[in-house]
Amino acid sequence: MFVQMRSIVVEKGYADQVVERFSKESPVDGMEGLIDRTVMVNRQGKENEEVLVMIRWESEEAWKNWEKSDVHIQGHREKRGQPKPEYVIGTTVKMYHVKFVKTGKSGQTVS
Repeated sequence: MFVQMRSIVVEKGYADQVVERFSKESPVDGMEGLIDRTVMVNRQGKENEEVLVMIRWESEEAWKNWEKSDVHIQGHREKRGQPKPEYVIGTTVKMYHVKFVKTGKSGQTVS
């Protein structure tokens, strides 16, 4: 499994706008090898909030296929030159190779 983690730090009160954007249907949803997308919020900061988007892929190869797909590249072309929203403080992206997963007794999916 291969995981992309995107952390978006925003000014207090703006996390829900980012959650809405990353929760909408997206071309990535139909991509072969996509396991799921998870959007989480941390509101514990006094001056900002963090939205964490976790995208899980079956493999790094599946993720690479998405990265070089026409629909992904076109999406970035359309946004080129557009300023980020003023409430976005910063964004970081990290990639991980999953080495172990232990499923608990409930095995629930949360939405």
